[in-house]
Amino acid sequence: MKLDEFAFVNQQLAGMLQSGIPLEGALRQLCATMRHGPLRSELGRLEADLAQGTPLEKALAAGDLPPCYVAMVRVGVASGDLPGVLTLLADHYHQVNSVWVRLKGLMVYPMIVLVAAFGLSLALSIIFGRVMREVIGSGFMVELGRQHVGPGTEVVVWIAPCLLALVLGTLGVGLMWRRSRAWLRWRLPGFREASLARLAASFHILLERGATLKESLELMRRLEADSIAGRELAVWQERLSQGVGRIEDMAEDARAFPKLFIWLAANGGQDLAAGFRRAAELYQARATHRIEMMLYACLPVSVLLLGLMILGQVYPLVRIFVAFNSALTDIGD
Repeated sequence: MKLDEFAFVNQQLAGMLQSGIPLEGALRQLCATMRHGPLRSELGRLEADLAQGTPLEKALAAGDLPPCYVAMVRVGVASGDLPGVLTLLADHYHQVNSVWVRLKGLMVYPMIVLVAAFGLSLALSIIFGRVMREVIGSGFMVELGRQHVGPGTEVVVWIAPCLLALVLGTLGVGLMWRRSRAWLRWRLPGFREASLARLAASFHILLERGATLKESLELMRRLEADSIAGRELAVWQERLSQGVGRIEDMAEDARAFPKLFIWLAANGGQDLAAGFRRAAELYQARATHRIEMMLYACLPVSVLLLGLMILGQVYPLVRIFVAFNSALTDIGD
């Protein structure tokens, strides 16, 4: 589902609940104004279950809403402040959406350049191959072609499209595989800061609304099960069960979480929610700044690399035509 739409729905739902509309009626009104899609279907199913008398907790468990969202809604119900939790969730998903939209935009430029480079490189290689077969391989131009081009040039020209095809294929397979996406998300600049901000914001909402640190760690560990962060959160859980109560002691020798992140979270003291909120704010700002800087640098660098690659492939063709022109001039003289 679209995060911006999800944020807007939660904001509207919180407003309806604050005005006194029951949850079932609020869901019905929202579904009536929404376009058909996965989110509307999920909210419609939730409203139908509530209308049949199904408890909210069971109705949420039977659906396909994000696990973190379901857990936070349960915390809001338990604390008696569901509208407040929904408002926090709306702000959370709005911020997450703004960062991930920028990250997706950052990926668009290299992908466009790679696809364009592959198309141009393939076309140049085909043209070069035809020139080699139809012109250099005929009559008196054989010796000239050997002198100015070389026997291995046609093979060399095909290296670029083959490498580009390999890169595109690897990226495609990597983006489709969940574990590889998790690996990239926690290691690439910009993506890592965004992931840290999202995780810290989730900790903040859970802890602020009454969830225990143990419950919050369990939920975050399950959400990050395929990443290095999930494995480290499992270590945090184990140390917490052994009586370690300080965040900095739980996160000793952490690799996924920078020391600054740990320090900000621990600096909240007894108020861990405040510490995670500061960490979320800082890494949200860092992610936004880094993404903007990378966007400014990505396009010109990509265009420069594309130009150099095309120049390298065009050069053998230029040599051939210059040699042919010189040979024809000598013959005419």
